[in-house]
Amino acid sequence: MTGYASAQRSAPHTAAAPEAKSAGASRLGLEIRSVNSRFLDLSFRLSEELRQHEPALREMISKRLKRGKVEVRAALETGAGDSLREPTPRLLQRLNSLQDNVRSWLPDAKALSIGDVIRLSAAEGNLDVDWTQALGELAAATLEELMAAREREGARLAAMLLGHLKQLRELALQAQPLVPQLVEQQRTRFLERWKEAMALAEGASLPEAAQDRALSEATAFAIRIDVAEELMRLGSHLDEIERLVTKGGEIGKRLDFLIQELHREANTLGSKSAALELTHISVDMKVLIEQMREQVQNIE
Repeated sequence: MTGYASAQRSAPHTAAAPEAKSAGASRLGLEIRSVNSRFLDLSFRLSEELRQHEPALREMISKRLKRGKVEVRAALETGAGDSLREPTPRLLQRLNSLQDNVRSWLPDAKALSIGDVIRLSAAEGNLDVDWTQALGELAAATLEELMAAREREGARLAAMLLGHLKQLRELALQAQPLVPQLVEQQRTRFLERWKEAMALAEGASLPEAAQDRALSEATAFAIRIDVAEELMRLGSHLDEIERLVTKGGEIGKRLDFLIQELHREANTLGSKSAALELTHISVDMKVLIEQMREQVQNIE
């Protein structure tokens, strides 16, 4: 199911980075997007400082989500205002030493610019901060928000499915009176045509043995077009789907199977149809079932 959640948190102030507050150093931004998919597909877009936390994030999300194409973005954002971090003498000394070593081997290498020094100084400040706990807490809160959004969509999907189930039951009720009527109609029509054929062939009344055979053939044909069993199984599947939707939980795979069974019964109903009304009912059923199938694939 689809969903979106995001949150931000300021840099934790530790002894290793006492100047973080005054520098307006960084904020941690996290967002999780989820779109429909039959399987769980996780992708991560994390800044370099946070890549080490990807396994923990993957484990946390996998425990809560079973389906969906999920994208997780996390980055350290520079705070507003006077957010430039002043390079420390220690950092400047290290950069100067590293530059000298590089240029001793590569004399034509370009010297560090002021912008390079400021950028490296900001990166060093981010490395001074331990984001492990903050990222875990932020991810947990964002995931809860995402789950709430998905639950709201799940409620809408459940209402849609229950509405389609009601329509399918109404179609099944329309088909039920047609079954005995069609069976008797086919038996009578078969027997009349048999009598006409025998009369043309012999010019005499129909022998009793031939009449019994006609009734037997008519009965066999009526059995072939009888859809009462299909309607009974269809009703049973509808009951089970309604029970699962009402119960909730991880029901996506069960619903997938039941939707396939519904489609099979509707197809059989159409193939055995001996009346235009029953054919229309079968087509209407398959349209509703296909709409349900598309949505069921998004349910966990």
